[in-house]
Amino acid sequence: MRLAGLYAITPDSADSEALLARARAALEHARLGGWAALQYRNKAAGAAQRAAEARALRELCSARGVPLIINDDLELALAIRADGLHLGRDDGGIAAARARLGGRLLGASCYDRIDLARAAVDAGADYVAFGSVYPSATKPDAVRAPLDLFRAARALGVPLVAIGGITLDNAAELIGAGADCVAVISDLFDAPDIAARARAYASLFTSRTSVSA
Repeated sequence: MRLAGLYAITPDSADSEALLARARAALEHARLGGWAALQYRNKAAGAAQRAAEARALRELCSARGVPLIINDDLELALAIRADGLHLGRDDGGIAAARARLGGRLLGASCYDRIDLARAAVDAGADYVAFGSVYPSATKPDAVRAPLDLFRAARALGVPLVAIGGITLDNAAELIGAGADCVAVISDLFDAPDIAARARAYASLFTSRTSVSA
């Protein structure tokens, strides 16, 4: 499964109904293309709530042809038969997760370090994420990843995800620098019209495909 397009990450929310409504809006036009994945990440929820939300998102994503990736929780990813798992530096070993996930997607956060990305790919990661590329309200203290890191990382041969402070105004710059996916939380899920914002992000990729063809 080759990732390219909008990589949406759910916001923290104690309200399951509101979170699912926002995800449903984001996915409204997903069948038109330009989507990479939806990652479920909710640090405000307990285990039971997370399991219920993940199952509901699995149904939403499956119906729209968008892979669902679980953040940080291998057991949850396996339990709900998610399409993949994303791990940070302190979330467990890539190789061990690869062995249990089989052919499902496995991604790794590599911050501003190509050596971490190289090690993750060697251990079985299908894609790597760099960031924060811009100042991020979600993680204000995150290290900054320079744009030339994406150009250097093309040699790894896996999709590259950019994350951190991404907006419609700067996403095209990242794509031009070599990012296959733009990971977005706030600029998508805090938008007045989530469906329209998601479509605008997706069109950055569908229009690029049309031009290439």
